[in-house]
Amino acid sequence: MGAYTGVYFPFLAEAGEFASHALDALRQPLESGAIRIHRSGIAASFPARFQLVLATNPCPCGNYGVVGGACVCAPNAIRRYAARLSGPLLDRMDIELALQRVSSLTGPETSSSISTAAARERVLLARERTARRLGSTSWRLNAEVAGTWLRNGPVAPDRVVRRPLDAALQRGALTLRGYDRVLRVAWSIADLAGDERLELGHVGRALYLKKGITP
Repeated sequence: MGAYTGVYFPFLAEAGEFASHALDALRQPLESGAIRIHRSGIAASFPARFQLVLATNPCPCGNYGVVGGACVCAPNAIRRYAARLSGPLLDRMDIELALQRVSSLTGPETSSSISTAAARERVLLARERTARRLGSTSWRLNAEVAGTWLRNGPVAPDRVVRRPLDAALQRGALTLRGYDRVLRVAWSIADLAGDERLELGHVGRALYLKKGITP
């Protein structure tokens, strides 16, 4: 199907409607980049490094917490619905964003847009920058880099840059896996910006995208 290395982007809309065991089955390939099957004493492994997009409503009726909405769901139903996206699964997501419902009162888009061609060129340049930085390793993408190398390798961020991550980790707002995922996103932000070193602003933005935390 051409799903390996991100050629295929699975988009699970209404993810809260999926069975929790089906969603949790995604944890292994998201973590390892491979699908492993064990049957009758035989094991097989298939490459499966892809980019997953999940979207879900806040509750079964979709109106919980919506300004002007009237939620008809019982509290237990809301909790069960949210629990289908388990903590371990969300911990394997690089970005978690809560979006507001678009209304008819929303004004026209005023921010400057970027063409697809310009975006493609920017991504290609960022990937070249990543590959140069990782030239002495077997990795070529930020998503592939081991967490220990990100934290302790030759381009590890200094103490000041790490401070927001260390604080979030110490108070339990971030796991070590989440810590590493924030660093990978931060490096992607730096590469897109053309910066050679990781700075506090890159980490702060990545931390906000992961946990909504503002340093």
